[in-house]
Amino acid sequence: MRHYATGRLGQLVIVLIGVSMVVFFTMRVLPGDVALMLLGERATAEQLAQIREQLGLDQPIWMQYLHFAGAALRGDLGQSIRSHQPALQDVASAFPVTLQLTLAALAFATVIGIPLGAVAAMRPGTMIDNAVMTLTLLGSSVPIFWLGLMLLLLFGATLGWLPIGGLMPVGLDVPSLTGMSVIDSLLSGRADLIAASVRHLLLPAVTLGSIPLAMITRMTRSEMLEAATLDHVRTARAKGMQEYLVVLRHVLRNAMIPVVTVIGLQAGLLLSGAVLTETIYSLPGLGRLMVDSILNRDYPVVEAGAMFIALVFVLVNLLVDLSYGLLDPRIRRG
Repeated sequence: MRHYATGRLGQLVIVLIGVSMVVFFTMRVLPGDVALMLLGERATAEQLAQIREQLGLDQPIWMQYLHFAGAALRGDLGQSIRSHQPALQDVASAFPVTLQLTLAALAFATVIGIPLGAVAAMRPGTMIDNAVMTLTLLGSSVPIFWLGLMLLLLFGATLGWLPIGGLMPVGLDVPSLTGMSVIDSLLSGRADLIAASVRHLLLPAVTLGSIPLAMITRMTRSEMLEAATLDHVRTARAKGMQEYLVVLRHVLRNAMIPVVTVIGLQAGLLLSGAVLTETIYSLPGLGRLMVDSILNRDYPVVEAGAMFIALVFVLVNLLVDLSYGLLDPRIRRG
C-alpha cells in the first residue's frame, strides 16, 4: 500500500505541473491586452509599458512561467489585478459556496440514485426498470445550463415556489462563520435563516446533481445485477433467507465498492463543473469567480483558481483510489 500511495502522489505532482502549464499558456494566448483593459483606451504608450513591466508581461512567456512556478512553490500565486488582494485569498473566500453546492448536489444524487438503482435491479425488464433507465438517460443527456434555466423559469419565475438566485434573500443576512450559508444558518439556530438558505440551495443542487444522479443510479443497477448472480447470494436464497435481507446483506453490500468509487469521482467533477450552475443562479462561488476573472483577464485569480480546483480534484481522486485499495486486496497487490 505504501508503494501504491507513493506512486499516486507522484502522479498528483505531474498532474499539477501539467495543469499549471495549460492554464498559464492558455491565458497568455487569449485575445486582449491586460494593460489596456486596466488603464483604458486613453492610456499613453509609456503608461502601458509601465504597467506591463509591473505585471511582468514584458518578459518572454517562458520566463513568465518560470517566475509563476517558482512563486507557486512558495505558496504565492500572485495578486489579483482587480481586487488588489492575494489571488489565493479571493479563491479561498469563494470556495465555501462551491463546496456547499457540491456537497448538496452529491447528497441529492446519492440519496436518490442508490435506491432508484436498487429498485430497478430487483425488477429487471419490468416497467419500473424501463422507467428508471429512461429517466437516467434523460438526466445524463440534458445539458446543465438548459435544465437550470428550465427549473428556474418553472419553479422560480412561473410558480414562485423557490427563489431564482443568490444565497439568501435581500435584507436577510446570516452570520458568516464557515462561508456556507446552510451551515451558518444551522449554527445560528434561527428557523427563518435555515429555511431561507435551504430554499435558495434546492434548485442549484438539483441542477448540478442531475448528471451524477443518473450515473450513480445506472452504476448501482448494473453492479447489483452482477452481484445477484454470485454463488453466495444463490446459497442465501436457497437457505430461505428473506429477500430484503439477501438484498441488503449480500447484493447491495457487494455492489457498493464500485458505487462508492463513482461517488468519490463525482465529488471532484462537481467541484470543477459548478461554473454554469453558479452563473445561472448568481451564486458567488469559485466557478463564477473564474468566469469573471477570465472575462477581465485577471491572470493571477484564474491561475490560482485552476490550480486550487486541480489540487482538490486530484486529492479527492487520491483518497478514492487509496480507499479502493484498502477494500480490494487485488489493488494493493497490483
